[in-house]
Amino acid sequence: MGLLEGKVAIISGSGRGIGRAAAEIFAREGASVVVNDLDKDPANEVVEFIKGRGGKAVACPGNVTAPDFGERFVKTALESFGRLDIIVNNAGYTWDAVIQNMTDEQWYAMIDVHATAPFRILRAAAPYIRNAVKQEKAAGQYVQRKIVNVSSLAAYGSAGQVNYSAGKAAMLGIIKTLAKEWGRYNVNANAVVYGWIKTRLTGEKETSQDIVIEGKSIAVGVPKAGIDNMLMTLPLGRAGTPVEAASAIFFFASPLADYVTGQVLPVDGGMHI
Repeated sequence: MGLLEGKVAIISGSGRGIGRAAAEIFAREGASVVVNDLDKDPANEVVEFIKGRGGKAVACPGNVTAPDFGERFVKTALESFGRLDIIVNNAGYTWDAVIQNMTDEQWYAMIDVHATAPFRILRAAAPYIRNAVKQEKAAGQYVQRKIVNVSSLAAYGSAGQVNYSAGKAAMLGIIKTLAKEWGRYNVNANAVVYGWIKTRLTGEKETSQDIVIEGKSIAVGVPKAGIDNMLMTLPLGRAGTPVEAASAIFFFASPLADYVTGQVLPVDGGMHI
């Protein structure tokens, strides 16, 4: 029996990187997983990978910033697996500029994906959670549910990323609020803040490929000089892997964290010491 046996999880941005690693860990530990990616092919690939190893998963591709996405995401879990226990808000990307060069489009893109999308997903889940708790209480059952928001050390300020920093800071405010509002529903709400994790967003800028969001090409990556500087200051001396990053999400989603709520865990190789 895995630690998530019988649980149902929705994980945004789980077709690649940290989100994919989380989906695979969750499935291995017994959860049924709703996999999301902006593009259907990566989402379907993860679903097939999980099914090929005896797990349960379905795809819910699409842009998390779409006004109807939250409702569709939650509905997919309920129609496919009959319940919802774990919500992981992981989808996101960067679109950098110093503040005087930043456009309104850049600003709202980061707020939409990192703050508005998680808000809508959680709002969409609220009716189900409230009704489920009433039914469980009437039946003498106690069920613990989990919310994990994936944030970044940029939430505490990052030059050239005022939009990203604001969005990632908002994710922490959401968690602190939901921990207070939903504790009575037996919901734990926590967040992880990542430092330098090896994904397509954090490779060397000089060799990284742009990502495409809704037909728009956006440059990502970190200048090699910046990576070298981070290596010199990191106590562990290396970037984290997606699996190492996802393991912290799993901790919060598992029974190991049943009495932990409203907390923010740095996963950064010591960068935040």
